[in-house]
Amino acid sequence: MIIKEKLAARAVNVEDFLKDCLRGRNVPARLLESMEYSLLAGGKRLRPVLALSWCSLLGGDADRAMPFAASLECIHTYSLIHDDLPAMDDDDLRRGRPSNHKQFDEATAILAGDGLLTEAFTLMCESGLKQGLDAERVLRAVGVLAVAAGAGGMVGGQTVDMEFTGRTDVPLDDLRAMHAMKTGALITAACECGAILSGAGEDDVTNAREFGRAIGVAFQIVDDVLDIVGDEATLGKPVGSDVEQGKTTYPSLLGLERSRELAAAHVNDAVARLHGYEGEECVFLEALARYIVDRAC
Repeated sequence: MIIKEKLAARAVNVEDFLKDCLRGRNVPARLLESMEYSLLAGGKRLRPVLALSWCSLLGGDADRAMPFAASLECIHTYSLIHDDLPAMDDDDLRRGRPSNHKQFDEATAILAGDGLLTEAFTLMCESGLKQGLDAERVLRAVGVLAVAAGAGGMVGGQTVDMEFTGRTDVPLDDLRAMHAMKTGALITAACECGAILSGAGEDDVTNAREFGRAIGVAFQIVDDVLDIVGDEATLGKPVGSDVEQGKTTYPSLLGLERSRELAAAHVNDAVARLHGYEGEECVFLEALARYIVDRAC
C-alpha cells in the first residue's frame, strides 16, 4: 500500500471519532452545522495522525490519545475557517467547496472557529478524564499545544503573515520564522504531544519535536510550490492566490527548484530523527515525511 493510501487508512479512525465528538454538548443547531461543515469536510488529518503515530512508536496507547489527537484537527480547522475570512486571506473555496463564511455567513463562521478552538481543550482533557491517560502527561501536552496555537505560535504567525502581505522586501529568515509559527508550530506540537502522551523520555520527546519542526518547514515550502504548480481540483482550494495577494513565498525568493531542494533537505533532517527506532510506525513516519516533498514533484 502506498503512503497516500496508508495515510488515508489511518485518517479513517480519526474521522470516525470526529463525527461524534461535538455531539451531546448542547450546541445550537446552526452553530453545530457550521462547525461540522468544516470539521468533517475531509483533509489528510495529518496532525492527529502524527500525534497518534509518535505515541504508538514510543510505546503509548494511541486509542487513549485519540481525543487529544482530535483536538489538533479542531484547532487546525478553526484556523482555516478564520484564515478564509474576508478580513484575513479572503478565500471563497476550501477543500473543494465554499468556505465556511460563504456557506453560512461571517458571524457564524467566526463563532464556529471560536467553538472549535474551545472544544479542542475539552477533548484534550478527555484523554485524561475519560481515557485514563496520566494527568501529568496530559497537562504537559495541553501546555505545549496551547503555546503552539496561541499568540506566540499559530495566531502570531497569521498576524505576521498579514503584515508581510504586499511587501517585496521580506528576508528569507523572517519568512522562515513566520511560517515556523503559522504552519510549523501545530505540526511540531502534534509530534511532541504524541511523544509526551506516550510517557517517553526526554530524548524521545526531543526527537519527536525536531521531526515535527523539520517536516513543518518542508510542508510549508511545498504548499508554496503547489500554489504555483498545483491545480485547484487536486488541492481543493484556489491556486495562484499567494501571487494575487502579494505574499512573499519560498518560490518568490528562491525559485521553484531551489525551494524543492530546501524542502527535501528538511525532510532528510526529519528522517534523521528516526534513526534508532524500528517497526511499522517508524517506517510509516519516514514514508510520510518523504510524501510531503513528493507532492510537489
